[in-house]
Amino acid sequence: MPGGPRAAETGRLLPPRVPRSPSRPFPVPPGRAKSSAMNGERGGSRSAFPGLPGEVVLEEAAGVRLRCREGDGSVPGTLVCTNLRVAFLAAPGHGVQPPGSVAPLQSEHNVALPCIRKLVAGSSFTKAKVLTAASTLKFIPEELLIFCRDFRLLRFHFHENGLAPQAYRLANAIAKARETATWPWDSGDSSSWAETKPEEEEEDEEEEEEEEGDDEEGSAPTLLFESLPDWEKELKRQGAAGWRVSAINERFDMAPSLPRYLWVPSGLLDHDLKRTFAHFEERRVPRLCWHHPGGSDLLRSAGFHAASEPGSEDVRCLEALLRAGHGPCVLADTAELPTLADIQLAHLKLWALCLHGAAPEEKWLSALEATRWLDHVRACLRKAVEVASLLAGRRCCVLLQEPSDRDLNCLLASLVQLLADPHARTLPGFQSLVQREWVAAGHPFPRRLGLRRGNPREEAPVFPLFLDCTWQLVRQFPAAFGFTEAFLLALHDGAFQPYCGTFLFTCQRQRGRGGPQPRGQTYTPVNGCWDPPAGSRLPPVWDWALRYSPQQRARFRNPAGGGGTLSPQNTGDPETTATPPDSWPGGGAGEVLALAKGSLCPQPLPWRSGRPPPRLLRWAPSLESLSERGGGSGGSPIPEPPRGLLLPCAAGPSVRLWRRCYLRGLPESQHGRFAPSPAGLAEELTLLQDRLSAWQAQGPRTRAAGSPLAPSR
Repeated sequence: MPGGPRAAETGRLLPPRVPRSPSRPFPVPPGRAKSSAMNGERGGSRSAFPGLPGEVVLEEAAGVRLRCREGDGSVPGTLVCTNLRVAFLAAPGHGVQPPGSVAPLQSEHNVALPCIRKLVAGSSFTKAKVLTAASTLKFIPEELLIFCRDFRLLRFHFHENGLAPQAYRLANAIAKARETATWPWDSGDSSSWAETKPEEEEEDEEEEEEEEGDDEEGSAPTLLFESLPDWEKELKRQGAAGWRVSAINERFDMAPSLPRYLWVPSGLLDHDLKRTFAHFEERRVPRLCWHHPGGSDLLRSAGFHAASEPGSEDVRCLEALLRAGHGPCVLADTAELPTLADIQLAHLKLWALCLHGAAPEEKWLSALEATRWLDHVRACLRKAVEVASLLAGRRCCVLLQEPSDRDLNCLLASLVQLLADPHARTLPGFQSLVQREWVAAGHPFPRRLGLRRGNPREEAPVFPLFLDCTWQLVRQFPAAFGFTEAFLLALHDGAFQPYCGTFLFTCQRQRGRGGPQPRGQTYTPVNGCWDPPAGSRLPPVWDWALRYSPQQRARFRNPAGGGGTLSPQNTGDPETTATPPDSWPGGGAGEVLALAKGSLCPQPLPWRSGRPPPRLLRWAPSLESLSERGGGSGGSPIPEPPRGLLLPCAAGPSVRLWRRCYLRGLPESQHGRFAPSPAGLAEELTLLQDRLSAWQAQGPRTRAAGSPLAPSR
């Protein structure tokens, strides 16, 4: 073929003259995309392609090789570009997935088009080129690098001359598809995703999934907080006797970005509650997030509206809502936390450092600190510890305030509950927490994660920052959590994969406009599959069976992890608390205070005239002293924190880089989501045992002489 393989041999920079094949849509019978098979000349027959409803194959190339870790060679297979994703299908006998993987949406080597941040084509004859929809590829690519937003780096090689036409077409198809990606469910395709899994695979997994379902029967279900019973059930679990579920926003006419149902004080009628919406930004009024068994309440809201002038009756309703009928009200804003622009800039610097190696090895740690990402993690942990300690040590009402109430409030409210509520540290409890404080609360996932084309200035990975903070807690308190790092990493990647409806919408109102709402909103695993009601569009991200095998899902749970409930007798122990829970030094029950840098000072409400003199009230030791165990140099012991409360250390060395997430794009660190494997751990354990035996055989004198195996203190 003129201009094809010969052009690659001679180094000509002209595209081959090959006819462009039309798009080949898969036949989509009702409820299922039919799998198709193709025979490649060099790659052999590829595995059946598990097409999704409405998915269309744009281009494909057989005989492509996926590069694995250095020293492990590569895996042959077929690279497919569709209108939804780029998928690699390994040739028979060369599977890159763990044994027993039969989930239809395996995502280890698949990437959704919105998740592609940069596409690079490489050749040995010319400089690598970044591909966009408007760019023109003037050479035959020998290598295709896909840089993903979730820190993955996929490297595909077209090493044989016969692949030149396919390589050229495929590279251009991916570049154009990622710019014009549209989702079938946006245009009204209501195909059921429950039938995505082939019948023969369901039969093969039936016995294993029944065993898994038996293990999960004793666990609480994941609440999706789309229906009234879910809100009532969670409120009853928390034991918040002075609160009720209000359906005042059921039609989203009071606040479009708030959920249908709100937790409000029992003594405040809906007629009085309506008076408060106009006095907050985006009409996001204060509402309950979590009730501490000791009597404290955690609330969240947007900032006070600058132009509001409440009347006397409105003031009465506002103060009844803020104080919730007991204790002082403490305002905790997010001024001490990084801004959205700071988070986005730090994340971009971290992404460039981890995937591009933007610093030499000897300066890598300095470059990591220069990204400020770990500083942002420390700031979030410190603020969460301050709020959680205040709730556990004082009977009060803490109001988290953010101008929009849709970003950092989600992060802070979730972290506080992870620190103070053992139920939130279980796997179903954590999933319900994300549903309530992020999904139902209206966090704009598509804009913040860049999943849809829009204003790049609106991007800010607040949710990945929360997952990083959660990983820091799991690393410091592994026995306190019922889930593992593998679960957090799967959730991190799931946020960038628009195959589930959890992260595709900005609020419940938009999700309702996108399609009919399921009537039953509680997700309970049944034989590892989600059984959606009629009319539902996409499964939740918690339907892990669509993307992970039973063996992989088993690694999400920590068998030694804690959980349970927090009882009132676990808080306010007079022997371990310096000040009784109900006492406030110099403060009254109706006072309004502000929390800043671990200190409390009087803070008048906007509608109250006059400003009292500032007066600091120290209520607890600093974070660093609380994290220590034992007494200080002066001799007086530092009081122990209340039981059930986690106090992580946020000092510099204690906050570490999430290597399994951020460094997996490096060739020497590409272990995958579920690495290390059991075989690798067994081999490492054997090696350590051999070294220990050799060290013990040397005797104490040899070790004291400077043996390299001697431990250093």
